Amino acid sequence: MASAKVIFTFFLVFAFNLLVLPRACDAFLLKRHRYGCGFDAIYQLGDSTSDTGNLIQEDPASLFARRPYGETFFKKPTGRCSNGLLMIDYIAISAGIPFLDAYLNPNAKFGRGRGVNFAVAGSTALPAHVLAEKGILSAVTNSSLSTQLDWMFTYFNGICYDEKDCVEKLKSSLFMVGEIGSNDYSYALSQGKTMEEVKTMVPDVVGAIKEAIKSVIGYGARRVVVPGNCPIGCLPIYLTGFQTNDTTAYDDFYCLKELNNLSIYHNQHLQQTIEDLRKENPNVTIGYGDYYNAYLWILTHALSLGFDAKSLQKTCCGIGGDYNFSPLKMCGATGVPVCPEPNRLISWDGVHLTQATYQHIASWLIHDMYKNHQCSFYY
Repeated sequence: MASAKVIFTFFLVFAFNLLVLPRACDAFLLKRHRYGCGFDAIYQLGDSTSDTGNLIQEDPASLFARRPYGETFFKKPTGRCSNGLLMIDYIAISAGIPFLDAYLNPNAKFGRGRGVNFAVAGSTALPAHVLAEKGILSAVTNSSLSTQLDWMFTYFNGICYDEKDCVEKLKSSLFMVGEIGSNDYSYALSQGKTMEEVKTMVPDVVGAIKEAIKSVIGYGARRVVVPGNCPIGCLPIYLTGFQTNDTTAYDDFYCLKELNNLSIYHNQHLQQTIEDLRKENPNVTIGYGDYYNAYLWILTHALSLGFDAKSLQKTCCGIGGDYNFSPLKMCGATGVPVCPEPNRLISWDGVHLTQATYQHIASWLIHDMYKNHQCSFYY
């Protein structure tokens, strides 16, 4: 029988080949083919980058519960903060696993061969009361990373007889811890904190992510992926909010350097934490998801990837200003238009990305992890 290491390596090559082919990602086609992908379930923690419907259960009036969200793929809103699929959807597709249901969805189908999505759009790494002590309001949800871990514990407590049984059940699962942390910084910046004040939050934010990684390992996780933050200075919401006439504030991609440096600072702390945890847990594979460089790769190859080179910084679903974005009239609000070809733009609503962008980041992530040998694992 093939070793687990060989099977997982095969999955990565197979998944990459599927994800980079524009027409190969039809979910119904791929779900008919179950290859030896190396894991049989996915458990997701995080924020709007990966939420498949938890926030709209908490807040049915959310803009994410309205059209045009979800229209490209699902033809209706599902709670995904995009016009269609997210990265976690593409990872599930390539593994032959059904799309992950949101934990709070009363009609969800959980169980082996699937997994659970605990991510909540707008969530933070730090609990709401910790942010409040810093003078920061958690503006969208109080379901922070610690709350999601409580949900996960409740779920595993219901499917495992004991700790040993949980380890056995979960050894063939993939755990995604994030992306998370960017909302902590976003709320702080939008509520008047200086960049220096926000940078002092980074050790606490990364510390919360570290505790989450340790928790899932404690449950029995043997394969964990921990994504970093994307270059937030390239997103229309920040380009609009921090727009300046100082040309030296922008890099070669016309992104704001100071904000991108915040993402780099966070990612450096996170990567060091991952390295420390690898040494402490030699029998667990902990991969770093390099969303930052994946995003820059898309900007670099935008034309060949099918994006409109003249609209790289603009929002598809939005209105107003140089970036087609206004915080006063967001996507989903009455009168906000949608561009005719969403998947020719990188940004969907000024904060989140289009289905096409998520597809390319997912393929880049899998390829990068394979290239850097981060995906080997041992039982």
